[in-house]
Amino acid sequence: MSDHQENSDEAAFDAKDEQQNQQSAAEPVETGTEATGDATSESAAAEADPLQALKSAVEELTVRVGELEEENSSLKDQYLRKSAEFENFRKRMQREKEDSIAFGNKQLLLDIVPIIDDFERAIRSAEDSKDFDAFHDGVVLIERQFTSMLERKWGLTRFESIGEEFDPAKHEAVTTEEKPEHETSIVLEDYRKGYLLHDKVLRSAKVKVSMPGASSS
Repeated sequence: MSDHQENSDEAAFDAKDEQQNQQSAAEPVETGTEATGDATSESAAAEADPLQALKSAVEELTVRVGELEEENSSLKDQYLRKSAEFENFRKRMQREKEDSIAFGNKQLLLDIVPIIDDFERAIRSAEDSKDFDAFHDGVVLIERQFTSMLERKWGLTRFESIGEEFDPAKHEAVTTEEKPEHETSIVLEDYRKGYLLHDKVLRSAKVKVSMPGASSS
């Protein structure tokens, strides 16, 4: 083999070796570029996800705020309606209370009016006839009808006191008289009649009572 051929083979080998070295050197550079690109993409995605989550949270809160405002408006409207209804109810109850006080005795007065009519007729009759006895009898009849109506329809009863034992709950002693023979105080005279309303004392009777004591020997 000639020297010229050997030199050619060595040159070809060196060129091939240099080409491989260049390829090997180039490969890490490409790999590094791909890794950098992947890291950038992941970082961008990581940054995008919190932003999207925050945006979604803001949208949800906005919707919730709108719902709460609508609910608040509805509750406020209900409150105003209930407040107006209660005020109307309070005024109506006040009017009914005032009417009850003003007209509470309406039925009683309607029952008394016919008695007044009877008195007017008795007075006119007495003026025409000048008959005292007839007038007296008419007044007595009207008084009986009147007291009977009050007892029957209204529970108003007139009680008798003469001869009864003195009872401070029913009697008011106006005068007294010594009665040694009496063992207890007894009503001697009835100056003003007493009345019961449904078995309770409406007005006590004004009476004269005896003062008991030992009999003189």
